[in-house]
Amino acid sequence: MIYLKTEEEIDLIKESAQVLGKAHAEVAQWVKPGVATRKLDAIAEDYIRDFGGTPSFKGFNNFPASLCISVNEVVVHGFPSGYVLKEGDIVSIDCGVKLNGFHSDSAYTYPVGEVAGDVMKLLIATKKSLYKGIEQAVDGLRMGDIGHAIQSFVEDRGYTVVRELVGHGLGRSLHESPEVPNYGKRGKGIRLKEGMVLAIEPMINLGVKSVIQERDGWTIRTSDRKYSAHFEHTVVVRKGKPEILTTFDYIEKVTANTSLMVEA
Repeated sequence: MIYLKTEEEIDLIKESAQVLGKAHAEVAQWVKPGVATRKLDAIAEDYIRDFGGTPSFKGFNNFPASLCISVNEVVVHGFPSGYVLKEGDIVSIDCGVKLNGFHSDSAYTYPVGEVAGDVMKLLIATKKSLYKGIEQAVDGLRMGDIGHAIQSFVEDRGYTVVRELVGHGLGRSLHESPEVPNYGKRGKGIRLKEGMVLAIEPMINLGVKSVIQERDGWTIRTSDRKYSAHFEHTVVVRKGKPEILTTFDYIEKVTANTSLMVEA
C-alpha cells in the first residue's frame, strides 16, 4: 500500500531532513585522505543522537552501522570499517534519520582529494541525473518518467544504470511502497500522486551495469570493479513542481569542491 502524506506529516519529515543534512555536513568535513571510514560513522551517529534523532539504518534488518559507506567500486550498503581513505578514492555516504516518528534519507558521493577526470565526470553526471529524475516527480506523471529521465541522461553520456537496486517510498517506515527504479519508459508504471514521499537515488556505474553481492550479505559492488556513484534526495510529489525535503546545502558549504555544486 502507498501512503500519501498529509502536510503535517511532510513538515515532520522536513524536520528530520534538516538534522540529516547537518549530520551529512559534519561527516563531510572529515572526508579526506588518512581518515578511517569507521570514524565517519561515529561522527554521524553522535550528531544525530545529540539532536534527538536516531540513525535509521542502524539495526535495520540487522545492519550494523549508522551510515552506509561505499568506497570506489562498492555501489551501496558498504560497512564502515578500518579502511583509511586515500587520495583518488570516491566514497558514497548514505544516511537516514528518524525524528518525530518519520524517516528521511539521502546520499552523497565525495571525491577524496584529487580524483581522475573520468571519475569526476561520473560524479557530476550522477548528481545531475538525480535532479533530472526529481523533475518528473509531479502529480499525474508515471513512475517510468522518473526512471526514464535518469536512464536517458546517464546512458547518453556512456554510463550504466544499476537494475537490482532502486529507490523507495518512505515515511513512518524507512522503506515503503512504491519502488522507484532508476530506469524505465515514459508513461509507464504507477501514476504519481501528490503527497507521495519518495527516496530517489540513482546508482550509476562507470563500467558495466551488473553488480555482485559480497558474502557479508550487504555490500554491493560492480562486477567489473569499476567505480560507481550514488546520490539521493527525499522528495514529495507535488502538482506542477516537486518539493525536495532533504538538502545538500550544508554539505556544499563545508566542502571545497565546487564542481559538484551544479544541480542541472
